[in-house]
Amino acid sequence: MKALKIIEVKSEIGAGTRGASLGVEAIKIASLDLQSDFFKQNESVEVEHVNDILFDKPTQPHAKYIDGVMVMEERVCLEVYETIWEEYFPIILSGDHSTAYGTIAGIKKADPKARLGVIWIDAHADIQTPFTSPTGNMHTMPLAMACGIDNLECKVNDPKSDTLDYWEQIENVGMPGRKVYPEDIVYIGVRELEKSENYLINKYNVNYIETEEVKAGPAKIAEKALKMLDHCDLIYVSFDVSALDSTVSTGTGMPLPGGLSIEEAKILNAALAKSPKVCAWEVSEVNPTLDTENRMADSAFEILQATAQAVMGRPVLAQ
Repeated sequence: MKALKIIEVKSEIGAGTRGASLGVEAIKIASLDLQSDFFKQNESVEVEHVNDILFDKPTQPHAKYIDGVMVMEERVCLEVYETIWEEYFPIILSGDHSTAYGTIAGIKKADPKARLGVIWIDAHADIQTPFTSPTGNMHTMPLAMACGIDNLECKVNDPKSDTLDYWEQIENVGMPGRKVYPEDIVYIGVRELEKSENYLINKYNVNYIETEEVKAGPAKIAEKALKMLDHCDLIYVSFDVSALDSTVSTGTGMPLPGGLSIEEAKILNAALAKSPKVCAWEVSEVNPTLDTENRMADSAFEILQATAQAVMGRPVLAQ
């Protein structure tokens, strides 16, 4: 592993609220405000987005802009794959959380035989499908894509045939078939679940850690989460800033009370990043249009910087 490489994904077509595409630049501004040279010291690459399609009305109500989402999954997949192939550690700064599936697909493309675990730090489970989603917003679906789940048992929607064609194609991005087993997911801080998501968590006995547990000791919870995935070869950590408490900031599309403090999130993410199995880390859903004084981006950058320092401090990265 040579060093870190930052992958900027300024896409927001999977979100229901506009503005997440500005999150990456907001984080960069936060680094300047904190007088950090992080973005000067680390190489970065920007994935081309298709946000212009938002000027058209969505034609797929149960999976909005799914054609564009598929394009973004493929582009993110390729960039993550190439980054890992070049032996960099990818840090992904993403707009809406739908493109997390592209990250997962890229990791699997780089190492198809590896069993991949996912630690999902978020207020939401994001395992909806076109058959179950009440909104059709695709940032609620990345883990269903990764697990190859339709969840027909909880079906409430009748998606169009072309929606289902795209859905099938998305599941094969990077390599055919499922990328992650549901039992290889660890949820941390999820506190708003749809019934269909709760059904899947119970059906597959998905690992679930409450916010209150984290507050009792973030470093110990990191150890617990890693232990849950001890059988996995690689681990991807995805941090959605909605995991933070809404008193910290409103600068995300779906802020909720009862979340983590900035310090708890810093300790948790940094402790996870120390594991040599962790092969990629992502922060998503910063939306400065919903914020004041760039507060969420400031918090996100603090967490990002602490996590990056933990990665670079790993013995396997010693020069």
